[in-house]
This record gives sequence, C-alpha cells and structure tokens, in this order.
Amino acid sequence: MTAETRTSFKGYYSHSGKTQPFYRTFLLFDGEGETSNARERAIGGHPAVFLRWQCRFKNPRSTHADNDGYVPYGKLVNYTGGRSNGCTTWSQSASKEILALVEGNPTTLYIYPESKDINAVAKAVKKGKSLSRAGVYWNAACLQAIGAPKFWPKSSLQPIINSWRASLPKQRPLELPICN
Repeated sequence: MTAETRTSFKGYYSHSGKTQPFYRTFLLFDGEGETSNARERAIGGHPAVFLRWQCRFKNPRSTHADNDGYVPYGKLVNYTGGRSNGCTTWSQSASKEILALVEGNPTTLYIYPESKDINAVAKAVKKGKSLSRAGVYWNAACLQAIGAPKFWPKSSLQPIINSWRASLPKQRPLELPICN
C-alpha cells in the first residue's frame, strides 16, 4: 500500500554549465502481510536516478550546508532499467505520473509474489507441470536460471543477514574530499 511521499536534498550537480541542487521524491510503502515491514526497511518507490557523490564544495549560504559550510557535489546517474536496493524505481517521466496519481490517494501495488505464489510455482516445477495449466505465472528466463523459486521466511533469512552484517569489517565513515 502506498503511503506519503518525502522529498529530500541529495546534493548538487552540474547541468548545462550551472550547479543545481538535486532533490528526489521517495514514495513510502506500508506493506501488508509478509511485506508489513516495508516502511521499517525503507522500501518504497522513486525515480531511477541518484547522485554519485564525488566531493564537497563550500557553499555556506545553502540551507543544506554542514557545520563547516560544505555541501555534497556529484554526478547525476540515471539507472532506468537497472537495479535499486530493493525499491521500485521508475523513469523520470513515469515517476511524475505515478507520484501524482498516488499523492494523498493510497494505492495498492502488487510487486512481489507472496510465499504461497512462490511455493505454488516451486511445486508445479517439481512435479513437471505446465505453469499455465497449474494456474501460476513465473518469468521463464528467471525459472531457467534458478530452476525453481524458494521462499525464505524472515525467521530463516534474518539470522543469515545478521551474521553477514556482523562479519563485515569495521570502517571509519567515508569523508568526501573537498572539491577543487
């Protein structure tokens, strides 16, 4: 279920020889059932564009400047058709339409299959049944690559994720260099 939108400053970038601020609107999701933790996980939808930070430049008049008067500066990257970190992304033009449609009007989106759908596909594959005859759908190229889908409930997957996170080396926070 879509929720409210939040627009946030991501930094500055150059466009047509001018330095411009970049703001991106994020559509929060309030998941239901197995996806009820969507908000807590910051899963939502947004335009498929981000600012790859390169450095910090002095701009003490900016309302976004840090205590030393610096703001992030980078290159705008459009990854329409690419990957996000779990969020649903849209092209810039589609984003404008989608965000206008759902603003103040919560809308149900069906993006990921539920466990029962994944399990039904896995059963049909295991029995050698035609997916269309079994009344289920799964992308044929995906099935060819993975064999059969498997649903991982949070109770099984979360300990694995926690272990992986704990295994990561501790690193100092990244400090961007000052722009030349």
